[in-house]
Amino acid sequence: MKLIFTQGPSITTRLVAAALLSIAIMVLDHRYNHLESLRSGLSVLLFPVQYLASLPLLLSESASDAINSRSELEAERDRLHAENLRLRARQQKFEALEAENMRLRGLLDSSFKVGDRVLIAELVAVEQDPFRQQVLINKGKTSGLFVGQPVVDANAVVGQVTHINPFSASVLLITDAAHALPVQVHRNGLRTIALGTGLINRLELPHLPNNADIKVGDLLTTSGMGGSFPPGYPVAEVIDVRREPGQPFASVIAQTTAHLDRIREVLLVWTLDPDIVADSMPMEEDEALPASTAPSGEAGE
Repeated sequence: MKLIFTQGPSITTRLVAAALLSIAIMVLDHRYNHLESLRSGLSVLLFPVQYLASLPLLLSESASDAINSRSELEAERDRLHAENLRLRARQQKFEALEAENMRLRGLLDSSFKVGDRVLIAELVAVEQDPFRQQVLINKGKTSGLFVGQPVVDANAVVGQVTHINPFSASVLLITDAAHALPVQVHRNGLRTIALGTGLINRLELPHLPNNADIKVGDLLTTSGMGGSFPPGYPVAEVIDVRREPGQPFASVIAQTTAHLDRIREVLLVWTLDPDIVADSMPMEEDEALPASTAPSGEAGE
């Protein structure tokens, strides 16, 4: 039965007003970042929900670890102990080489980097959009993170921090189609750019001439260009090089060294400067370098 008296505007008018309001809010947020504080506040409220969503996986992993036999745990302990001894022996050699390098560069009056400070973070959520290669970690502004900060895992470069909340941060993976990373061929120092392809383990190296000295099996490492990533970190391995007659550029595809589809923990990297080391403060227990180093505070791109 139709109402005799209408109450308020029609449904169509309300829909149009809501659509216009939504567009205006999106434009303001995109151009002027007026909603940044609101987004940060909402992220604090949503963080427990995201943590609860990942809780079943964490509990299943804990249960799986709990049912391992005593012999397996003892074997794993012995293996890790032996590996720890080998790594400590190698670290002593590296520390001696680093000290010698510092002395030689001091004689040459050359500036250099003395190391990298790292902080361990865990993945909380993975972006479900098939066109976005992005993850959420459980470290944020309270841990000193900055936009553009390099993120690595135990094997190679993972990505960069793109958005920071008080207790979490978004990391754009190097395979995202919007990501570009300056790299060099470890064998000969050839510099180029590695572009994300949108696939979880593939990178593309565009604009390499057909006569470029690059071949299958070459290791790509960060070149340090651009100031975002420290030089020397592994990135990917070349798996396909195609040179077609008549084309100015070769088609080069590389496979990421990091296992981006299986990582659970990542390392957040601060590049350190020797001028800051003298005035540095002790670092946290989960950081990889001695307590005489501190972050330089240089932001990435």
